[in-house]
Amino acid sequence: MVGGLFQNIKYNLDFWRKNMHINDNVLHSAYKSGVQKVVSCLSTCIFPDKTTYPIDETMIHNGPPHNSNFGYSYAKRMIDVQNRGYFEQHGCRFTAVIPTNVFGPHDNYNIEDGHVLPGLIHKVYLAKENGTALTVWGTGKPRRQFIYSLDLARLFLWVLREYDEVEPIILSVGEEDEVSIREAAECVVRAMDFKGELLFDTTKSDGQFKKTASNSKLKKYLPDFQFTPFERAVKETCDWFCANYAIARK
Repeated sequence: MVGGLFQNIKYNLDFWRKNMHINDNVLHSAYKSGVQKVVSCLSTCIFPDKTTYPIDETMIHNGPPHNSNFGYSYAKRMIDVQNRGYFEQHGCRFTAVIPTNVFGPHDNYNIEDGHVLPGLIHKVYLAKENGTALTVWGTGKPRRQFIYSLDLARLFLWVLREYDEVEPIILSVGEEDEVSIREAAECVVRAMDFKGELLFDTTKSDGQFKKTASNSKLKKYLPDFQFTPFERAVKETCDWFCANYAIARK
């Protein structure tokens, strides 16, 4: 069960209960069925709210997550705990990856419960269609690292085939590629050739200000991996959404 900031704030208990059930069902079923390897997907929101930056794989359990999504965060942390338990008790090779903010074609573009970038893409599309201003929730100041879904897919296959640690690994662009929500919105505006006004609704929550992640562990394994440039990835995603608006999840 996943959702954007405002869905998490509203349904923290549901996010915790449903994801805990999913974790246990999937991992225990894999163990009972003799599955050789499981790769689970965590999130950078699981890291402590009060921490030093950049965050890395050793810091997951160092303190409470941000209060806005504590249900989801604690549930996803437990996958790491279960992975270690299944390895120590049964020798299972279960591991987890921690992507930063994922976006790309076939995303959930629902403005209410989708994530920030697909939500922005849908908002720009509607503002352009209706000849209205684009209103972004929050101040636009929080900073995020975004990873293109096609890059993440390549990395998932590498983890499945080559990565043998039980300990998690962060899959992310570098710290230098972090952008603000304002910068992300402006990138979408350019990609969709939107000429209207860009506004920020500061009555809406910003959520966590930053959660800068280190990809140094990934780089040790794959020093030559090339990420798709953010501007190009956003343009490809916007083009896909516009071409598939009738069938896109929204």
